[in-house]
Amino acid sequence: MNVFFVSLGCDKNLVDSEVMLGALSDRGYSFTNDETQADVIVVNTCCFINDAKEESINTILEMGELKKSGQIKALIVAGCLAQRYMNEIQREIPEVDAIVGTTAILEIGDAIERALLGKPENRLTPLDKPPVGGRKRVVSTGGHYAYLKIAEGCDKRCTYCIIPKVRGNYRSIPMEDLLKEAGELAKKGVRELILVAQETTLYGKDLYGEKSLPRLLKELCKISGLEWIRILYCYPEEITDELIQVIKEEEKICHYLDMPVQSGSDGILKRMGRRTTAGQIRAMIQKLRDEIPDICIRTTLITGFPGEKEQDHEETMSFVNEMEFDRLGVFPYSQEEDTPAAGMPDQIPEDVKQRRRNEIMELQQEIAFDNADRMIGRRLKAMIEGKEAKEDVYVARTYKDAPDVDGYLFVNTERQLMSGDFVEVYITGSNEYDLMGEIL
Repeated sequence: MNVFFVSLGCDKNLVDSEVMLGALSDRGYSFTNDETQADVIVVNTCCFINDAKEESINTILEMGELKKSGQIKALIVAGCLAQRYMNEIQREIPEVDAIVGTTAILEIGDAIERALLGKPENRLTPLDKPPVGGRKRVVSTGGHYAYLKIAEGCDKRCTYCIIPKVRGNYRSIPMEDLLKEAGELAKKGVRELILVAQETTLYGKDLYGEKSLPRLLKELCKISGLEWIRILYCYPEEITDELIQVIKEEEKICHYLDMPVQSGSDGILKRMGRRTTAGQIRAMIQKLRDEIPDICIRTTLITGFPGEKEQDHEETMSFVNEMEFDRLGVFPYSQEEDTPAAGMPDQIPEDVKQRRRNEIMELQQEIAFDNADRMIGRRLKAMIEGKEAKEDVYVARTYKDAPDVDGYLFVNTERQLMSGDFVEVYITGSNEYDLMGEIL
């Protein structure tokens, strides 16, 4: 029985997809990359912002055509959109056989088998269900890097965010489960482990009574085969001195931190329900750079939040200019129903959101290009990602580059290299966001 799997949205959702693939492989299912060769299609959806919802809905409709024509036997929809809009999906898209909620992913096999028997059932379990790690996964990232989801849900309740309603409150995965999972990934050839959660910095507080990310990191560093450990989604107010010291002292941990700040205006940060001021964020960034001079800081911003005035936008522009983030992404505010921000007055027109986004990205582009130029002449360790067709050029990433969101390093060499190999590279040039270099 062939299954075609579509995973949409974030890297945390991708981990769920890999767990579902692992559960299905244990039941004897095989997988195909061609939807026309599938017996069953599973779409793991996202609904974080409007664009993600549209992509999810369009994908379901596209796969529904295959069900309607009789080419496939069952269509299952999982993930955040499924959790949030179960009734609407089944009413509007009758080709969908069953819904699998965000905490019921291990029941994917039962959902498929019931659908194939013509007795489909939705699989929804409570959002406070304790998350379990250490499950078998089918790694879909190429095998040399993988994501490790260390917690589920979120307690922050930012006014623009729907995540607590579709993922529940913050629930850490027990450390022994994570170490088992990481060990299995390393045995399969994973060299870079990327820690993800809605917020990684709060890891363990619910289970162990204290923030335990530093302890988890130290244990992960003991696993043979892992070469890099990267940390994403750290809230600035939760970064401790202990965490900074662990990043500084443990050789395997990349000097890279993803720290979403969302705005540089105190007024907008307050309306967003964020827990920090721009001054506190500045102080944390300065502390990180003082303690770890070569640290790479990535952040994200939202433009056009309800009530954002030109003065607020200018404050954010000034903040970006001053902070000189190494990596930065900007998203126009998305008005999500059932969130406090959706009902706020002074919603901003789409063209204004986009203009403000473009202005920040133009400013950041100058900063990023200057940062890339300053890398020329440095020696960096890099991981090989692949090879350019018909050229002696390999695509690599440095510690400054997380997969899919950051830049690349292009390496000229006649040596035969494999994805996942680590090499020492001398940086010879830059091209906008990307670097060029030669193997030492």
